[in-house]
Amino acid sequence: MSPSLPRVSANVGIPKASLQQVFDNLRAAGFSLVGPTARDGAIVLDEIARLDDLPLGWTDEQEPGRYHLRKTREREAQYFAFTVGPHSWKQFLHPARLRLFGAEKKNGDWVFRLPEEPPPHYAFIGVRACDLAAIGIQDRVLLSGEFRDPHYASRRGNVFVLAVNCGRANPTCFCTSMKTGPRVTGGFDLALTELPDVFLVEVGSEAGSEMMKDTSWESATAFDLGQAARVFQQAEKEIERHLTTDDLPRAVYDNLEHPHWDEVATRCLSCANCTLVCPTCFCTTVEDASNLRCTVAERTRLADSCFNRDFSHVFGGNIRPSIRSRYRQWLSHKLASWIDQFGTSGCVGCGRCITWCPVGIEITEEMNAIRTKATQ
Repeated sequence: MSPSLPRVSANVGIPKASLQQVFDNLRAAGFSLVGPTARDGAIVLDEIARLDDLPLGWTDEQEPGRYHLRKTREREAQYFAFTVGPHSWKQFLHPARLRLFGAEKKNGDWVFRLPEEPPPHYAFIGVRACDLAAIGIQDRVLLSGEFRDPHYASRRGNVFVLAVNCGRANPTCFCTSMKTGPRVTGGFDLALTELPDVFLVEVGSEAGSEMMKDTSWESATAFDLGQAARVFQQAEKEIERHLTTDDLPRAVYDNLEHPHWDEVATRCLSCANCTLVCPTCFCTTVEDASNLRCTVAERTRLADSCFNRDFSHVFGGNIRPSIRSRYRQWLSHKLASWIDQFGTSGCVGCGRCITWCPVGIEITEEMNAIRTKATQ
């Protein structure tokens, strides 16, 4: 055991059981741990406390419109042998339901109150490279520019990120096309690579170094680094899905009236699953409610979707009344106008929208079809 803390940018190895000490250090520092756990037939994100809460020995199988968990053989059991599930970190930074303010009528006067609970201090455990890129995109959307979201800012400023490099990929992954993975390259406090017997840990910040105290760490050996390189190579090798990005957004704008939009509209259910699982979508609406005596009122922000018909209803009518127009809006915003607005694509290649689409619509296939048919 080394007598001092590892320096920032160091690569060190720890026994897998020592990750519990990191968890204990984070909790002692006031962080609530949120990480992956197996529940209801999926890997979901929830509050955790111990290493045993992680889905040891579980892996996932994903295809368009299909998600399945299965147990691995005991001798192959790992803590992070899966990719991404239906949850993303968006639900903690940009929650689907957020009370904005309340008001109560007392003695004939209205008294307004903002939420008084302090913003949570989260430690995100097991953030994948694509999701780390998604957090970066939401940072740009919600923290930069003229319209800054104070609720997001208060939550984002209190986050500790413990990332995990992917050791495998699913058929729905295409992070290499979006240059977002499968290896994390920055924006983390600690980053893990799971090897057969140890975790290789990259220290990304002073806070990350501090959370390594009292762990049995040792400097990474050349053998450890070689094993880690093979993990990255294996994950990249398994990614076969591809999306050409060098001609975006022009490829979208030149084909806004392409007949393929009609074809995909015959399959799309406009169910909004893709936007719900997407780690970057941020559309919201507000809802006002009061008691029957109209003495108490409350305003709540709710997650919404451009696939919902009412979302595009404005004074005078609906500007996107058809599924065709709503699907086109989603894809063209994600891959084209998002770049114009924020300087980056709104897609990170996580593949969730493919896996969790009930009819298996694939964003990569639809974009490639538009390109191919446009040249015929």
